[in-house]
Amino acid sequence: MSEQSREVLLQARGLTKNFETGRKGQAIHAVSGVDLTIYRGETLALVGESGCGKSTLGRTLIRMLPATSGTVTFEGQEITSMTEKQFRPIRRRMQMVFQDPYASLDPRMTVRNIIAEPLETYHVCDSREATTRRVLELMKAVGVPAEFLNRYPHQFSGGQRQRIGIARAIALQPELIVCDEPVSALDVSVQSQVLNLLKDLQEQYGLTYLFIGHDLSVINFIADRVCVMFLGHICEIAPKEELYAKPLHPYTSFLLDAIPQADPHRRDEHRKVLSGEIPSPVDLPSGCCFHTRCPYATDRCRTERPVLKAYGDRMAACHRIGEIAL
Repeated sequence: MSEQSREVLLQARGLTKNFETGRKGQAIHAVSGVDLTIYRGETLALVGESGCGKSTLGRTLIRMLPATSGTVTFEGQEITSMTEKQFRPIRRRMQMVFQDPYASLDPRMTVRNIIAEPLETYHVCDSREATTRRVLELMKAVGVPAEFLNRYPHQFSGGQRQRIGIARAIALQPELIVCDEPVSALDVSVQSQVLNLLKDLQEQYGLTYLFIGHDLSVINFIADRVCVMFLGHICEIAPKEELYAKPLHPYTSFLLDAIPQADPHRRDEHRKVLSGEIPSPVDLPSGCCFHTRCPYATDRCRTERPVLKAYGDRMAACHRIGEIAL
């Protein structure tokens, strides 16, 4: 399906998020002028090195963090300038699944109360009994047995706790769920179960995911499109198959080359490795933020920041696309 025929669910334009450091005139530039579109029903994966701004971008998109500048439009409504009262009915349609399933669940609350909390906050059910019935339905949907209704988080495994977190996220029947590295804290054997659950729920409820991660094998399984970030900037956005087959941006190429090889005969093959230190988000380099680590950098890269341009059904921000073989 072409992008022109797909329905836009959320769109960010020039989105920036800075954090003050406490020193006069100094700030951490976590997200810098991001343009991003998420289409209804898709899974858009957000990948990049630790500290590149992935989680900050995800939280800023759904107003868990206030934007420094720029706009976010959700279902045609500009939400960044809304008051809390205006945003409240939209909040329920945007939810989040967190990375650490233990830290994100209140240890003093039972499973029933954890999942019921959003239902009670928005007065979804007309009685306590109706709320409990809905909680049991949600527990069944994510594969948590009904007899665990009154247990506490510490009585569950990591995978079960994440299922409870997912049940809480889908309780209000949202359109968009930001999944912030939802399987990175789980055993490998459990990761596939949770990923398959997310896919099943997406099909069942018509969900849209922004899936934040760093494991490119996981991303290859779950994503429809992939957005690559470096130091708060978007390097490339492309359909998964195209990005994995032929990345346009040098940074994407290095990321893909870093995937461990299962074939022992290929482990000794020459692999491209990035050199140099990651620039500080407090003092961003001039021009392209990647030029200090890029082996293809030119004088233009050091002085002029590349803009995100369309190349067919994908986008990339690099001066030299088409001039080098990546």
